[in-house]
Amino acid sequence: MKGIYTLEDFNVRDKTVLLRVDINCPMDRSTLRIINDSRIRRIVPTVRELMGKRAKVVVLAHQSRKGKWDFTSLEQHSERLSRHLNAPVRYVDDILGDSASKAISETKPGTVLLLGNVRGIDSESKELSMIEHSGSEIVNTLAPQIDFYVNDAFAAAHRSQCSLVGFQPRVPSASGRLMAKELYALSAIFDVPRRPSVFILGGAKIDDAANMVDHVLGSGIADTVILAGLAGIAFLKARGVDIGEASSAPIKDELTTENLQKAKDVMSKYGHRILLPTDVAVERNGKRQNVLIGDMPDNAPALDIGDASIAKFAKVIASSRTTLMSGPAGMYEKEGFDVGTKALMEAMIDSGGQSVIGGGHTVGAADKLDLTDRFSYVSTGGGALEAFLLGQELPVVEALRYSFDNVKV
Repeated sequence: MKGIYTLEDFNVRDKTVLLRVDINCPMDRSTLRIINDSRIRRIVPTVRELMGKRAKVVVLAHQSRKGKWDFTSLEQHSERLSRHLNAPVRYVDDILGDSASKAISETKPGTVLLLGNVRGIDSESKELSMIEHSGSEIVNTLAPQIDFYVNDAFAAAHRSQCSLVGFQPRVPSASGRLMAKELYALSAIFDVPRRPSVFILGGAKIDDAANMVDHVLGSGIADTVILAGLAGIAFLKARGVDIGEASSAPIKDELTTENLQKAKDVMSKYGHRILLPTDVAVERNGKRQNVLIGDMPDNAPALDIGDASIAKFAKVIASSRTTLMSGPAGMYEKEGFDVGTKALMEAMIDSGGQSVIGGGHTVGAADKLDLTDRFSYVSTGGGALEAFLLGQELPVVEALRYSFDNVKV
């Protein structure tokens, strides 16, 4: 990648490499066990390559954050990583203390050490600049013990946090294979999309959705935007449609005068290039039922797009050469209401063009529907993908570029 060190630029043999990854996994609330380790599996190529090059691999990662129910140690993450590597991964529940320092010094070439949950350190989550973070306790402690820093945490690349951006000003820093793959795949979608380019957006935040639509249509990245899921319902409300009980769904707090006006402005600006549902699916007597927009009942919220909307959207997707989906079309977790999400995903796949999905709920839906492996690319990013959609720079990528320009190997 231009302006960023890659693994080819470093001779890591017998050197200590600090590898920052995002292996933040969904957990079972009752058992606190990992229920999906796809993010762990996605970092395996980078770890294997470093092991094969005889690096001493020290992995730094997080799971959730303080105060949340799924904030845990990374011990079971080390077990999963060991299983996928088919090699032992030592775990030390420490970062700044003597236990971590001793473990790092004892790490042998070609082996892997995973340190404790970095979010357990309060300074990690402070939103500071790269230079400010470079003088933090975490960097001051670990930087003297390492030779290189590699960032493979694309899913967290939108965050300016200590372990993500603090090492780059002080240590030669490269992108890992997953980071490079993510940036390459999304650049193909955002920089040189094949035409027609269609983006399918879900989610519940009207403000973000309006800004995303404005960016991708205004910059010419997308030719058409399909708004499904809660985003579609919210934009219908902005258009003046009576959405009935849907206003009590998670979007209720989003239906402010300011947000609705922003949605109106975007629809006025781009007109027919924004496609909204014409019908929705609700639950009646335990079954799925289609109702037209405007006839939405007060006692049943919209749980999916309806059959007519599916047909309309699928036809547009079928003629596209580039598609990106961020956000499912409905409540795919509920039986009978994954129909819209499945139909749109299958239309993306069957179009034969570039097809990319991203975001935790979207990827979760694809996993449930057994469609994940059929897309051109599946992004690990949720917030990072949103930053792309909003046209924002990613702090981690900026920090890697800073290292390339200012820290010589």
